[in-house]
Amino acid sequence: MHIIHSCLSNVRARRVAVRLMQTAALAMIVLLASQALAASNREVQSRVAPVYPELAKRMKITGIVEVEATVDPDGKVIGAKAISGSTVLSPAAAEAVRHWKFAPGAEQSTVDVHVNFALGG
Repeated sequence: MHIIHSCLSNVRARRVAVRLMQTAALAMIVLLASQALAASNREVQSRVAPVYPELAKRMKITGIVEVEATVDPDGKVIGAKAISGSTVLSPAAAEAVRHWKFAPGAEQSTVDVHVNFALGG
């Protein structure tokens, strides 16, 4: 009888340990996800408008270019590359974003931004 009671106690202890580990893992995932979300939502403090490429103007190409910017802790863009949008507009969009300034953050982060190209009139 003592052996059965001892085995049941071990099973219960293992179940409790597994549940504690699952809870800790879930808490870690939530923490990391919230940090990643906060890092990718840094506020833009100043923007530089892109120079509309002449070819795009003549061809009446408009649209949004999505740019992935790498931002240092001080808010300075240290890298920018277009990840979607017109190939004619992409270089101008990436170049403009390289001159943007973001809010300071705790560490380097990656931010996705949209640059809109529209012809006036």
